[in-house]
Amino acid sequence: MGGSKAEEKPAAGGGGGEDWWCYQFGNKDALIVKSSKKSPLALRMVVFAMTMICGIFICTMCMKQLGSDSLSRIVKIEVAEQLCNKSAILHSEVHFVHYPQPITYSRSECKCTPVRFFAIISSQRSGSGWFETLLNSHMNVSSNGEIFSSKERRSNISSITKTLDKVYNLDWNSSASKNECTAAVGLKWMLNQGLVANHADIADYFNRRGVSAIFLFRRNLLRQLVSQLANNHDRYLKQLNGTHKAHVHTAYEASILARYKPRLNTTSLIRSLKQVDDYTRDALENLKSINHITIYYEDLIRNRTKLLDVLDFLKVPRSKLVSRHVKIHTKPLSEQIENWDEVYNALNGTQYESFLNADYRI
Repeated sequence: MGGSKAEEKPAAGGGGGEDWWCYQFGNKDALIVKSSKKSPLALRMVVFAMTMICGIFICTMCMKQLGSDSLSRIVKIEVAEQLCNKSAILHSEVHFVHYPQPITYSRSECKCTPVRFFAIISSQRSGSGWFETLLNSHMNVSSNGEIFSSKERRSNISSITKTLDKVYNLDWNSSASKNECTAAVGLKWMLNQGLVANHADIADYFNRRGVSAIFLFRRNLLRQLVSQLANNHDRYLKQLNGTHKAHVHTAYEASILARYKPRLNTTSLIRSLKQVDDYTRDALENLKSINHITIYYEDLIRNRTKLLDVLDFLKVPRSKLVSRHVKIHTKPLSEQIENWDEVYNALNGTQYESFLNADYRI
């Protein structure tokens, strides 16, 4: 009381000293020097010297916090891009061409191989698993699976962007990784895995980083529903030797899973189909600013040359794509739904009537 408090200095260690210096730099009282009529120039020089010393110290601390690794990493990327010949790349494509410098390995002789960033955006039971294995059969494409099935990775936009940065820096390790000579890298992302919930931030990230989207959906939502119900059924029963499989590689396994014929609730069927349809349409509307291509599962089944459109979109060489996946539901819907007559009567004459018809031949 009545007197000024003695100013406490933080104890040495733990970075406290750095905070104290920054505090002093911002404390005008610490730099006040009583004026003297005898040598004003000398006093000004002292103040100037103290200011310069403190400024240099603060800059040094900031550089340490940024880390020498981050600085050297920025320099490496800039040098790599300067050394690589980009004259053959169209001006309109420059934003989508990248030269990642992974932390975990060196791209060595492939460091000047341009890389495209992509994401397969889809919904469950739309053929995305099969489609991704086709892409991964290309020697220069790496699609790293359904990364955001993990709730932790999609818990907030910060976690999402951190994960995406790792993927697009070629530091995500998966069985699909082609490492050094990858020319297109991406992942599979379901709409309900944080994508719709954070659509504005994700669209901004994609546009800023030059990430392209492959929208893959299914026209026949009734077939998609049957596939979902059958998959949920097996998730609980585990019909294949006690193991749940969302995708199979043999005709025998497919025949076992196809035995289940779900019974659909015809009272809520139209409402359910409309909800799925609206959900997908709204999502596509919110993500339309992203550079994208839209393809449908039924088109791929009918005409495999549609895959060439995807390879052209990713600017990778055309090649034959293969997959070990075996389709589970190959019969007409009338043989796959237990209460088919009720379903037919419920949808006949409605906007979803086309779902009742055969939409492709196996």
